[in-house]
Amino acid sequence: MSYDMLILIHLVSTLLMLGVGGGSAFYKFMGDRSNNIDVIVHTNKTIVFADWIFTTPSAIVQPISGVLLMLETGYSLNESWLLISMFLYVFAGVLWLIAVHLQLRMKCLSIETQKEGNTLGDDYFKMVKQWIILGIFSFLAVAIIFYLMIVKPSLY
Repeated sequence: MSYDMLILIHLVSTLLMLGVGGGSAFYKFMGDRSNNIDVIVHTNKTIVFADWIFTTPSAIVQPISGVLLMLETGYSLNESWLLISMFLYVFAGVLWLIAVHLQLRMKCLSIETQKEGNTLGDDYFKMVKQWIILGIFSFLAVAIIFYLMIVKPSLY
């Protein structure tokens, strides 16, 4: 596969990951803020679905295309920016997996609450806060990776 095709695949998957992540965060924030259980349930279902069809494939494509680009360009694993990028990618991935777990719990809790005709309690909104914190740190890690991939600074 050519360098141009690899870089296109790598960039598109990065943009999908950042775009869907940012869009999901905004969509969830607005849905939760509505205090309308029907909107909250719909929002939770939608962001879980978006993670499965956009974020998950992007998260799989990223390291594969990254390794292929590294081999194509002749960079080694000893490059400081590359090592830091890989560490941050794993860090962001762990945070994302925890966030996905929370998303699934919030989805189930909101559906259950909707069926019972109740309002969401403190447990739900505690998970929302945790999800937001995880998202902020995960997004920052990916943004730093994006910077490192473009600038490729020598850090030691």
